[in-house]
Amino acid sequence: MITIEQLKDIKTRTEALYRYLDIENKKIQVEEEQLRTQAPGFWDDAKAAEEQMKKVKGLQKWIDGYKEVKTLCDELELAFDFYKEEMVTEEEVDGLYSRTVDALEDLELRNMLRQEEDPMDAVLKINSGAGGTESQDWASMLMRMYMRWAESHGYKCTVSNYQDGDEAGIKTVTMQIEGEFAYGYLKSENGVHRLVRVSPYNAQGKRMTSFASVFVTPLVDDSIEVYVDPSRVSWDLFRSGGAGGQNVNKVETGVRLRYQYKDPDTGEEEEILIENTESRKQLENRENAMRLLKSQLYDRALQKRKAKQAEIEAGKKKIEWGSQIRSYVFDDRRVKDHRTNYQTSDVNGVMDGKLDGFIKSYLMEFAGGE
Repeated sequence: MITIEQLKDIKTRTEALYRYLDIENKKIQVEEEQLRTQAPGFWDDAKAAEEQMKKVKGLQKWIDGYKEVKTLCDELELAFDFYKEEMVTEEEVDGLYSRTVDALEDLELRNMLRQEEDPMDAVLKINSGAGGTESQDWASMLMRMYMRWAESHGYKCTVSNYQDGDEAGIKTVTMQIEGEFAYGYLKSENGVHRLVRVSPYNAQGKRMTSFASVFVTPLVDDSIEVYVDPSRVSWDLFRSGGAGGQNVNKVETGVRLRYQYKDPDTGEEEEILIENTESRKQLENRENAMRLLKSQLYDRALQKRKAKQAEIEAGKKKIEWGSQIRSYVFDDRRVKDHRTNYQTSDVNGVMDGKLDGFIKSYLMEFAGGE
């Protein structure tokens, strides 16, 4: 049975959210933005109209989210009083408390995602590290983990590029994960992931260590302006590999985009290489490859901005995006995040996509310092 202190904590956090989210102001904003949708000729520019409707929907979602939390909080307080009069059971009160905490924490987490890019969809790329079959198998396990996470959150997951491993697993995969705040949550996964286990590919049954790197970038849409210098773009065509029907292997539908990127600050040049084999239509693969390029260019500008902020705010904790971030030790039943020290013994759950504990602890520690 919950205590009076736990009930008071829920009420305090709910009241605090009302202020943090500025609910009263959001209600006024919704009214003003809805008035704009009633203007004559509003739908003449379909793209602008859709953006406006998206803005209204986004504001309304915050209001509805808070309304749900407030309703649950009020019901919990009522149930707590009813329990004293034996009108509800202890299990019913505890169940309501659990639902209230989940809704409250979900809204608190979303409130931490205030960066311009946080609400965007995400591009997630996994590369296997050195170590051949073992690391390639580990990369495929991470791919499954993120697909299960996306599925559990109702996000759409599309594989835009996939390369099989030599004997098992994958060498690399690029996935687009579409859903509200997909990037805001998944940015916590940037970095090197380390696996320690008794390898099924080792005849001596030795404990092996494998690495795979995960890169997460925001997936830009038409509302984000990103300049691509056409003189620096070149294309290669190739036949898509893998399963997918007769057409896939006979027609050059796969595209390889090469972009000669020049750093605007240092002048250094490097080639950005993007492959796309998602569609059987070459034109669609070209369009998606260009979208992925824009996402990478946007992300580079984003990281430069964050680096400058970090220099100015030297007192804040630095986030090393390229460092080893998490260890998965199967034999010891332990998964630990080295940035936040959050850990769990539910290894199977994590590999089935239960990552919210890691995501929450990351956002709690770092979101405010971005």
